[in-house]
Amino acid sequence: MDNNDWLKQLLMIGVGTTSLAAEKMKEVSEQLVQEGQINSDQAKGIVDDFMDKIQSEQGNFQSQMEKQVRNILQDLGVPRQSEMDELRGRIDRLERQVRDLENKLWK
Repeated sequence: MDNNDWLKQLLMIGVGTTSLAAEKMKEVSEQLVQEGQINSDQAKGIVDDFMDKIQSEQGNFQSQMEKQVRNILQDLGVPRQSEMDELRGRIDRLERQVRDLENKLWK
């Protein structure tokens, strides 16, 4: 499995969990309104505050997860994309040099 796919799946699990929590929060607030414990404006405020908090923490969670995954990949010795690109460039230059030397030998 590609590392990006793994990270995307992990983030999707987080999004799914967040959606479930938001749905439950709406259900609870609607029940409290029906029972007369809070009014609909209070329920909307509670849900809005909850959603704002989740969204701000979700960005932080995503950032922390990406950092952790980068650290794990680094610990495992998996090269970064920039390192792979640099190596590809070096290989291309070496292949050109070998071809040039072969061409000189055949002349």
